[in-house]
Amino acid sequence: MRSLCVEPFQNLSVVDTGARRAFTHCSPWKTNHKHEAVLSFPLSSPIRKSLCICLSSSANLPVMMEEKKQTFDANEAALLVEELNESFRTGKTKSYEWRVSQLKGIEKMVVEREKDICEALYKDLSKPEYEAFISEIAMVKSSCEEALKELKQWMKPEKAKTSMATYPSSAEIVSEPLGAVLVISTWNYPFSLSVKPVIGAITAGNAVVLKPSEIAPATSSLLSKLFEEYLDRSAVRVVEGGVLETTALLDQKWDKIFYTGSPRVGRIVMTAAAKHLTPVVLELGGKCPAVIDSDVDLQVTVRRIIAGKWQLNNGQACISVDYIITTKEFAPKLIDALRKGIEEFFGTDPMESKDISCIVSSNHFSRLESLMDDYKVFNKIVVGGQRNQKKLKIAPTIFLDVPGDSQLMQEEIFGPLLPIITVENVKDSIDLINSKPKPLTAYLFTNNEKLKNNFVQSVSSGGMVINDTVLHVTVSSLPFGGVGESGMGSYHGKFSFDAFSHKKAVLYRSFSGDASVRYPPYTPEKQKLIRAVMNGGIFDIILALMGF
Repeated sequence: MRSLCVEPFQNLSVVDTGARRAFTHCSPWKTNHKHEAVLSFPLSSPIRKSLCICLSSSANLPVMMEEKKQTFDANEAALLVEELNESFRTGKTKSYEWRVSQLKGIEKMVVEREKDICEALYKDLSKPEYEAFISEIAMVKSSCEEALKELKQWMKPEKAKTSMATYPSSAEIVSEPLGAVLVISTWNYPFSLSVKPVIGAITAGNAVVLKPSEIAPATSSLLSKLFEEYLDRSAVRVVEGGVLETTALLDQKWDKIFYTGSPRVGRIVMTAAAKHLTPVVLELGGKCPAVIDSDVDLQVTVRRIIAGKWQLNNGQACISVDYIITTKEFAPKLIDALRKGIEEFFGTDPMESKDISCIVSSNHFSRLESLMDDYKVFNKIVVGGQRNQKKLKIAPTIFLDVPGDSQLMQEEIFGPLLPIITVENVKDSIDLINSKPKPLTAYLFTNNEKLKNNFVQSVSSGGMVINDTVLHVTVSSLPFGGVGESGMGSYHGKFSFDAFSHKKAVLYRSFSGDASVRYPPYTPEKQKLIRAVMNGGIFDIILALMGF
């Protein structure tokens, strides 16, 4: 509801006869101690659209209009879900043509509004335009192009084998949309991590609501406007807001919830989903390690570590290198190379670099400051450490041998701080990683084939990259997702289509081949034959038919 206040009450006149009639039937009027007349009406009311109030006072006193902000509550959320379900029930989202039209709408949106998207990302994160294009715009455009190219193939039923027990028969797996789905995205890549799951939901034929992160308000607002302009509002919607709006959405019955963010909020999402037995995809995070052997090409390794840490939204990424493990002997050489690489990329004063993102908010800045100022680690800084709260900037900062029980090693850093942990032998890194919750990604730099194989076989993580960082997210034929505390479910490419689809098993039979062995009475001969059939051996079946 919104309230309209007019002061003073005695000088009220209503212009527009429709509004006058509406006013006459609105009773009772409410007045306060200032003799203001207050009329409350819904946003959708025709009164709001046609009402014009002017003041006839000879004193020409100003008209005061006080609007109470509309809140998105559980009732509105329920209405929204019902609207989307009604749209889904018409069957239009299931058609190939509708899916293609929406994908082309997103593709057109990205091309035509690239400048607006980059500006919003800069407002929220000071994200350099180059980085915004590579990690946000190009990723979404590539996802659209692949979906448009492969959608027909993805939608085709998959043939499945049948058994002797169902002979003669055929079978297939049919991918069908789930219905109305909810996507809750995060702030660090507020455009791509919002739109890419929506692409998956659309390719699978669902109606979808996107809830962008309020921590990136410029991008959230832009997404709301762009979706209205380029997509079918009857089946694809954006709901902006914070905790209250998210809670209202989570109270509803969805056919799937896709959440990207922290494990803490992931637990809240999963708890809410459990009330309705709603399946979830949780794209979370964790402490992603990078193990560096001493036999590597150090210059290339350092460049790729920097790309996977500070070039990656200044460390504010779930796949960012969270900590490094290397040997005590190799650590000084690695630190010196990292120092030189940071200077090469971001200058002698990285605080002034235009090629590095800022911290997203004062709250996150304070959290990172507390990690830096922890009495267990503040004297362990070997590179960087500069900070500017006013500009929300923290320089690339490296720590050496921080204690395992420090906050820096207990929680996901999600910022430009990088601890280096040393071990006697690089093989010991595997036990160290496995002593912690399973990470979203694990990185290894080595030329040792035995170590590579051991690392792949022994370390459990959502994904893994050998001799590089982060590039696995660009390979659409690889699933992207976590394991354990780093998440559940996966997406990207066809995996996005599958994430929002139900795989329906369909068996086809004719009326021929109806064997009496299936039905009572259960004779010893039938039992022998059915055992032979279930075992699947032709020779056994022949023997059973012959009475053996």
